[in-house]
Amino acid sequence: MLYLDASALVKRYIAEPGTFEVAQAITEAGVVGTSIISRAETAAALAKAVRVGTLTREAAGSVLQVFRSDWPNLVRVQATEMLIARADALAWELGLRGYDAVHLASALLCKDSMGQEVTVATFDQQLWAAAERSGLIPFPDDLPGMLAAWRTSVS
Repeated sequence: MLYLDASALVKRYIAEPGTFEVAQAITEAGVVGTSIISRAETAAALAKAVRVGTLTREAAGSVLQVFRSDWPNLVRVQATEMLIARADALAWELGLRGYDAVHLASALLCKDSMGQEVTVATFDQQLWAAAERSGLIPFPDDLPGMLAAWRTSVS
């Protein structure tokens, strides 16, 4: 299973560094899932792209419609009281931001319920490291190196 946090899911819809890698991982995955919170996070990321001028409102609106039509095809982890309690513990134990803790708890729930390995696609270094520490497979393989290379190519 491939679990996408919002930072990876957005790359499915906006061409930016990491888009090719995410598309390839999705193609190779048997099952692709995310947390229910990714719906709001993805819409917010598209709205931000409009605010900062990366996308026009029309382009972002078109992308949002494609995302919404794809949404039912994703395995969606519900934000239950039990999941949020697990995220609470993970946020405290691992020093994660709230939604990152929800994503980690969601991926761990997938692993527990499916009884198989779960790859967590994220472009957030804290969540990537926490996924690895929690026994999940982080994607991309070398996120710190990839981010450093991107920073170098921009400067």
